[in-house]
Amino acid sequence: MGRTLAIDYGTKRCGLAISDPLGMIANGLPTAETQSLFAQLDAIRKEPGFDAIVIGLPLRHSGEASEVEGDIQKAITKLRERYPGVGIHRFDERFTSKIAMQTLVAAGATKKQRKEKGNVDKVSATLILQEYLNSI
Repeated sequence: MGRTLAIDYGTKRCGLAISDPLGMIANGLPTAETQSLFAQLDAIRKEPGFDAIVIGLPLRHSGEASEVEGDIQKAITKLRERYPGVGIHRFDERFTSKIAMQTLVAAGATKKQRKEKGNVDKVSATLILQEYLNSI
C-alpha cells in the first residue's frame, strides 16, 4: 500500500494530510490556498508521493450535499485528468471542523492559533484521512 493524500476542500483553503508509507497514520501537511492547490499537489506527488486521494464529502445533518460539493466535483475531474491511475475516494467529513477545534483546544493551542482557519483545515484533513485509513 502506498501513501494516501487527504483533501479537506474549501473555496479559499484546502486542508491537506498524507499517510505514512504503510497507510496507517495520518500526518497533517501545510494548508494550500485553493487557487494554488494543484501546484502544491504536484510538489507532494514528486516527494513523498501518493497513490490515492481521499476528499472529504461535506454533508449536512439531513444527509444532503453542501453548497461546496459542486466545486469539489470540478476539482475531482481535474484530479482524474492530472493524476491518472491515482484512486480517488470520498469520505464523510461531517463534524470534522468541530472535532478539529476541540482537538486544538485539548492540545493546548492558544486562542490565536485556534482562530487561524488554516490550523482547523489541517487538523480536519488529518481527521478525515485517519478515519478513512481506519475504515479500510
